[in-house]
Amino acid sequence: MMNTLFNNVAQVNPTQRISTNAMTAPKTVQTNFADTLKGAIENLNDTQIESDKATEALAAGNIDDIHNVMISAQKASITLETTVQIQKKVIDAYNEVMRMQV
Repeated sequence: MMNTLFNNVAQVNPTQRISTNAMTAPKTVQTNFADTLKGAIENLNDTQIESDKATEALAAGNIDDIHNVMISAQKASITLETTVQIQKKVIDAYNEVMRMQV
């Protein structure tokens, strides 16, 4: 699950140039960006839900393997922290673009 989040983020390449022969419509770029963000957030949510279910199962006595529960919780924590850091970077980039003079 966490790898999927990183793969979605890795697919976004801000330095990639669009060739002049095949200009992409702004609507298409906007849709692709929105889909990428939506997929990353869904993956984050899935990781959180998986961790919650494992924790609840451990508390109910349905799971004896605490190691997998702890690994699941750590994955969820790392994924959330990564998402928050990416959000901060995107907001910083947006603010920087807004400060630019045209």
